[in-house]
Amino acid sequence: MNSLAPVSSRLPEYTWDALAAAATLAAAHPEGLINLSMGTPVDPVPEVIRRALADASDAPGYPLTAGTPALRDAIAAWVARACGAGVDGLGVLPTIGSKELVAWLPTLLGIGPGDVVVVPSVAYPTYEAGVRLAGATVVRADSLTAVGPTSRVRLVWVNSPGNPTGRVLPAAHLRKVVDWARERGAVVASDECYLPLGWSAEPVSVLSPQVCGGSYAGVLAVHSLSKRSNLAGYRAGFVAGDPALVAELLKVRKHAGMIVPAPVQAAMVAALQDQQHADEQRERYRARREVLTAAFTGAGFTVEHSEAGLYLWLTRGEDCWQTVDWLARRGILVAAGVFYGPTAGQHVRVALTESDEHVAAVAGRLRA
Repeated sequence: MNSLAPVSSRLPEYTWDALAAAATLAAAHPEGLINLSMGTPVDPVPEVIRRALADASDAPGYPLTAGTPALRDAIAAWVARACGAGVDGLGVLPTIGSKELVAWLPTLLGIGPGDVVVVPSVAYPTYEAGVRLAGATVVRADSLTAVGPTSRVRLVWVNSPGNPTGRVLPAAHLRKVVDWARERGAVVASDECYLPLGWSAEPVSVLSPQVCGGSYAGVLAVHSLSKRSNLAGYRAGFVAGDPALVAELLKVRKHAGMIVPAPVQAAMVAALQDQQHADEQRERYRARREVLTAAFTGAGFTVEHSEAGLYLWLTRGEDCWQTVDWLARRGILVAAGVFYGPTAGQHVRVALTESDEHVAAVAGRLRA
């Protein structure tokens, strides 16, 4: 008889399974479902990227875990432009989307029982899932003074612009986190998937000299092409930063078969080298953000933070499940705040990733 506890027993209920009843209710609306719950891109994959994928589709051999030289160069060049980083001494590595790396980073770094990982108090659920998979301890904190003097901290996650809140962390705050972690020999992992989507505030990368001081020691930045280039279906992401840490990740990932497929690597090169499609997609999100902000504030919602990123962080001052139900009865599905932490019980998250037609219909439904 197998006495091993299933790995899933370490994990909470999968976030989106908890939304099933509300999804059913919203889908029953006579005019159909408007799904604002997940940040799933709905706009077409740009032609320049699709062409690169097709041209590389004759790929019978194994791809490089480290990425092709062309891809590594494209990542480094993009990081230099978008993050203000220098390419000298910068380690880069493609990943199978960013969620995969977030979930497995503690394990890949050798973190385990007895170790502590710090995550934001309101945060993307996969940070905690990755810590639990590694058997380590999660501490939710936005201020490292709240963590105390413990030497058990091995990894600190920061996320700016934040998911779900859209909050942007100032460079001075990020610099304090990096300095704190370096004093203790901990790694800072910065989830920067929404970095190109600054609205009323300009996000700063952990790789910026004003944050890391020109040294990438102990620092990793995680990026994704899912939102910038509509490549969620391609699973295209990368990590950049401390070359020693990146080299260690590469060694383990080679053994584990964590490899981005060759055609996707070629598509990533095209995506990273083309800024026009990214600017056009950003403009779509900006316009949808304006429409949704006006619709929800007009219906009595308060928008908090949301100065950057792909979401609006909303509250009506009531339990989030009441808000989810109220909206579902109008055919609108949103994410419950409690998905992101125990202190977010009166908020909901609204994504900007719906069609222009559906976004335009939201205001009318909120008045119903």
